[in-house]
Amino acid sequence: MDSIIVRGNGELNGQIPIAGAKNACLTLMPATLLSEEPLTLTNAPRLSDIRTMTELLSSLGAEVSTLQDGKVLAMSSHNLDNHVADYDIVRKMRASNLVLGPMLARLGQAVVSLPGGCAIGTRPMDLHEKGLMALGAEIELKEGYLHAKVPGGLKGAVIDLDFPSVGATENIMMAATLAKGTTVLNNAAREPEIVDLATCLRSMDAQIDGDGTSRIEIQGVDRLHGATHPVVTDRIELGTYMLAPAICGGEVECLGGSISLVGSFCEKLDAAGIHVEETANGLKVARRGGRVKAVDVVTEPFPGFPTDLQAQMMALMCTAEGTSVLEEKIFENRFMHAPELMRMGANIEVHGGTATVHGVERLKGAPVMATDLRASVSLILAAMAAEGETIVNRVYHLDRGYERVEEKLGNLGAHIERVQS
Repeated sequence: MDSIIVRGNGELNGQIPIAGAKNACLTLMPATLLSEEPLTLTNAPRLSDIRTMTELLSSLGAEVSTLQDGKVLAMSSHNLDNHVADYDIVRKMRASNLVLGPMLARLGQAVVSLPGGCAIGTRPMDLHEKGLMALGAEIELKEGYLHAKVPGGLKGAVIDLDFPSVGATENIMMAATLAKGTTVLNNAAREPEIVDLATCLRSMDAQIDGDGTSRIEIQGVDRLHGATHPVVTDRIELGTYMLAPAICGGEVECLGGSISLVGSFCEKLDAAGIHVEETANGLKVARRGGRVKAVDVVTEPFPGFPTDLQAQMMALMCTAEGTSVLEEKIFENRFMHAPELMRMGANIEVHGGTATVHGVERLKGAPVMATDLRASVSLILAAMAAEGETIVNRVYHLDRGYERVEEKLGNLGAHIERVQS
């Protein structure tokens, strides 16, 4: 199992390209199941999760080819011959459940294992089930699999989500594109990945309005067509690399970035003393001077502060001036990185869904263990500003969401290398 060794060595400077969004691409890929015609995605990220979704779609009979060093995914689902999403694949990644809606819409049946992924919370499927059942699906849980069928075909409905779940919004949107009549989805998720999916589906001739708001309306059509669609910039990778110069000092331009993707995050950076400037090519980030100021953070659905940037923000707050309080309201088990940061000298108190961080002058290198995807990169960020050497173990999580992280950070001046344990 690989480890990453980081030696803290001061400022970072230069440019860093931001990849296409993992969470968007993992949603767009199952959209190929909705049509017999080809769907091509450009600006795709090169990640292990993308390979897992490729494996899952291939197991269902879809054809997936990677072109241009993995940055282009050419897919075709003209010959689907299987409607069972097997546990051995689905257990690796939460987003695997996004084949459920498209398969119901296209095939009228689906058997999908309950999914896996990072151990950051329960993330149940009940909102997905509720929405699809409102469209006419019959769903039964048997031996760890959701058995779903639509005897009379999907029909439009008014669906009120109890929580603006991104995954449930995506599954329901895709299913509703081929339902008869109109579907209105209230309290829908508003994330940029939702807008990206809607844009892609419209290019396939779906009729969708209201994406980016809490009310999405979908008018069902008889069939969808092929399309080519560019994956939106990854706002979580963007925010992560924006924190690199914030923690270490220096000035970094994140190519492809936009404040519209990370507005609430930028507000917190500004309050902490980090300068963010839009450029012709992206976002330029620099610390204004001196220690970062402590700020409080509450994670919320978009457009609020992203839960996927909470661990990285905690790494910044570890050496901030003052005390910060981070409240996690999305996932109940998302402070597993705190004990590892404490091994590096951080002063953190965790009580339920709240972490209180008392800033210290300096962190010190130590052997630490990555517990999930975002925790992995938070430890790397902290290590780049720590005194001495840090060994981050179990970094297989990292490759699920960050492509070529050692190369990207190394090009900025970080002393970072991957080794085989």
